[in-house]
Amino acid sequence: MSQKEDFFKYITEGYSPKGDSIIMGAAMLDNETLTGAHVKIPLKTMNRHGLIAGATGTGKTKTLQIIAEQLSRQGVPSLLMDIKGDLSGIAAASDGHPKIDERHEKIGLEYEAHSSPVEIMTISKQDGIRMRATVSEFGPVLLSRILDVTETQAGIISVVFKYCDDNKLPLLDLEDLKKVLQYATGTGKEEFQSEYGRISTSSTGAILRKIIELEQQGADQFFGERSFEVKDLVRKDKNGYGYVNVIRLTDIQDRPKLFSTFMLSLLAEIYSTFPEQGDADKPELVMFIDEAHLIFDQASDALQDQIENIVKLIRSKGIGLYFVTQNPTDVPEGVLSQLGLKIQHALRAFTAKDRKAIKLTAQNYPISDYYDTADVLTSLGIGEAFISALDEKGRPSPLAATLLRAPASRMDVLTAGELSDLIADSELTDKYNEEINRESAEELLQEKIEKANEEEVKEKAKAEKEKTRKSSTTTRKSTRQNPIVKVLTSASFIRGVMGILGRALK
Repeated sequence: MSQKEDFFKYITEGYSPKGDSIIMGAAMLDNETLTGAHVKIPLKTMNRHGLIAGATGTGKTKTLQIIAEQLSRQGVPSLLMDIKGDLSGIAAASDGHPKIDERHEKIGLEYEAHSSPVEIMTISKQDGIRMRATVSEFGPVLLSRILDVTETQAGIISVVFKYCDDNKLPLLDLEDLKKVLQYATGTGKEEFQSEYGRISTSSTGAILRKIIELEQQGADQFFGERSFEVKDLVRKDKNGYGYVNVIRLTDIQDRPKLFSTFMLSLLAEIYSTFPEQGDADKPELVMFIDEAHLIFDQASDALQDQIENIVKLIRSKGIGLYFVTQNPTDVPEGVLSQLGLKIQHALRAFTAKDRKAIKLTAQNYPISDYYDTADVLTSLGIGEAFISALDEKGRPSPLAATLLRAPASRMDVLTAGELSDLIADSELTDKYNEEINRESAEELLQEKIEKANEEEVKEKAKAEKEKTRKSSTTTRKSTRQNPIVKVLTSASFIRGVMGILGRALK
């Protein structure tokens, strides 16, 4: 058997799932496409998480696109973090191109252009379906980890949540949280101390500074109502195609704290809401986190631990997480070890540090008799990638250098008009874009403070009135004549005395 025939068998045996699958393209040996040796990823393993990595301009976004649109066709919804603003084109069919036809002829696949049902979402001021969450939904533990506070400060946050629960004060946005913290060391100091213990102003001041830091990254746009219901991420259209939910994040590239806050809250909400699924034939939802390093760059150790725990546990809910980044080293080892599918685009070796990183990256992939992995990593072209997946039994498939298929949808973005029409036509727009500002902790505490101030003013007025009355009584007492003095100074008494003196002198 020739090396070519041996390689063909090696690939087809490793990538021939019995059930539904995602077809990535055709395997290559020595830069030669082997027609018919298709690299297929079992649909049932798509909840085992994955990584799409590679240098800028090597095709990571298009790889994400071909996976998301195939998932949609098989009834699996997806959620895409659109950091660069180039994923909206999934909503429109490709215009086609001779180079696409040429590529698919090499791969041995027919090319069919089509669009996918898409929802455009946002967590900022950009146009789209608004995604929000309340402070109460975060809970004290998650919020403390996001704010990266000390153990003592985390305890205060827990007390604040307990106080609000006990007194039926809704914590909806960050203004509510700030108001309660100020109340705890101000007007309500005695109330807090008697019920929950003493709270120092220095600790609440430190927490308030952390909240302001989060607000400066735009979190005030994210916290509030109406809360987004994660069940709306797993919708299908009338044809049974899963919706591709695209979250526009182009304006938060320089605000990693907000991005990690949003991601962690979303993952926590999905984990607490979705039922246990076990090993189903296909995932419930697949999430693609583009520019994944933004989650981890400024994350505290506690926050990273929380993310790692969710990554490990959320698979049982039928959720697949896919991190898209330039280098696998952008993802912590604890997360990287949980990723079953790895798609590695080309890396560039411009410096000694780059060459060292490439050697380390090559060690993340199965040993191959057909490739010098580190060498091939630097010679892959645009739209080519190393792929290592899991088979139906969870075993790693062979490493395959793959010529990837082209997206069936548009490789460019929607026009401003197309984007506006898509958002306006969505049934979720009216549901989530209505501004709601119901009475919450801030307003209720303000009423309580004002009432307390009114009572204090009344008490002061009453005390002043009593003081004035006592002073007036004392004055009246001091001006009233003694009865003896009154007699001695009376006119009749004086006339009598003068008469007696006159008769005596005679």
